[in-house]
Amino acid sequence: MPDVRSSIVFYLNDQRLELADVAPDRTLLDFLRLERVLRGTKEGCAEGDCGACTVLVGRLDATGLTYESVNACIRLMGSLDGCHVLTIEHLSGEGGVLHPVQQAMVDQHGSQCGFCTPGIVMSLYAMWLDNPVPQRADIETALQGNLCRCTGYAPILRAAEAISAYGAADSDALRVASVDMASKLVALQDGRRVDVRSGGGRFLVPVDTDDLASILVEQPEATLVAGSTDVGLWVTKFLRPISPVVFIGHLMQDVSVGDSSIRLGAGLSYGRARKTIAFHLPQLLPLWDRIGGAQVRNMGTIGGNIANGSPIGDTPPPLIALGAELMLRRGSSRRTVRLEDYFLSYGRQDRAPGEFIESITVPLPHAADRLAAYKVSKRRDEDISSVLGAFRLRVEGGAVTDAVIAYGGMAATPRRARAVEAALVGRPWTIATVEAALAAYPDDFEPLSDWRASANYRMLVARNLLVRFFYEHDGSSAQSRGQAVLS
Repeated sequence: MPDVRSSIVFYLNDQRLELADVAPDRTLLDFLRLERVLRGTKEGCAEGDCGACTVLVGRLDATGLTYESVNACIRLMGSLDGCHVLTIEHLSGEGGVLHPVQQAMVDQHGSQCGFCTPGIVMSLYAMWLDNPVPQRADIETALQGNLCRCTGYAPILRAAEAISAYGAADSDALRVASVDMASKLVALQDGRRVDVRSGGGRFLVPVDTDDLASILVEQPEATLVAGSTDVGLWVTKFLRPISPVVFIGHLMQDVSVGDSSIRLGAGLSYGRARKTIAFHLPQLLPLWDRIGGAQVRNMGTIGGNIANGSPIGDTPPPLIALGAELMLRRGSSRRTVRLEDYFLSYGRQDRAPGEFIESITVPLPHAADRLAAYKVSKRRDEDISSVLGAFRLRVEGGAVTDAVIAYGGMAATPRRARAVEAALVGRPWTIATVEAALAAYPDDFEPLSDWRASANYRMLVARNLLVRFFYEHDGSSAQSRGQAVLS
């Protein structure tokens, strides 16, 4: 067992803090507003949707010191050990004038009531540091996680395009001080396990993955928190006790690419996985950029999305379609499970007490494979799926030789459409084959009605996604659209 420290240590703006009296469910937003009186960070939704609470969190990784926008309302304090937290109060331009992002917002009239403005400024700041001359699409992506209640998006977009006219990102104070801050964060890495007990609760921060495995053998009932995009809502919306907690957002962030597969550490966030997805699985990028907003993608992890077993998680259907496998670990023992077999029933997965997902291996598609994933939701951006369909078909010599089709939102777990697959394999890849396969959907699914969608709607959408997939991957120009199917 490693040495133990009973406090978390991090930097808040330019101040080093060491805190021992921290409850496991204490949010960064409440800490900032109630204890530090930094009230530029606002509470809007308290569930990571509106972006009014956006701050930046910097952490050391393999590339150096990286800052990301996050939702303070669902970011739990225990996850900040070894980090640098930056709030709106710390922004300033040279000589104490307004920061370039702030000045652009003023000059372009980007602030109306002003409630959402600090969060928007912080999101644009994170974007600008990474991309000083953004295109309109880059700006819209950066602002997916920020809602303006006054509908002032046009001037905000103009402000975002104008930021670099007020200053250079390379000379920004945060960029200039990054070497010094990186050395300070290195000094915080003392190789000790964090074990904090406060207010009747307890949380731990493991030193490494081996330490995590040891903790879970001893405490298999512990709540694992990586990005807290789900657990944060357990705290803020359901007032659910989560102690003891083990914070793992700093672990299992490795990526390795082989000749035929990609291995993703379970702790890899959507945001950090994006470059790998864009290069090796570009067909999934449109879906990837609709998983929450930027703040959620910076916090949420692929392993967490799988581990919680939600039937409407965004990553399981495409990963099932690709034939992904999980590496499960308990102590020093490991076993491999196909992702499609991991989900047993609603709320139940093939994971023993004390066992956790360590990595996900994703086979790369064959040259003859056609791959796509489609998300259908009430709101285009930052919304939960009503139906998500993922398709991987191999077409050789004009016929379907292999098919894996998986859906979310159609059953109690993410599930393959095996009857539909069987209706396609061995047949010519034509609209006639597709239309005949539509009759097999009731053999695979009996969807439920809820506030997101009715059962009839889900069934119609699921069928139509297969038709859409055909017309986007039939290898020819557009044809007549089978109106009876799509109506």
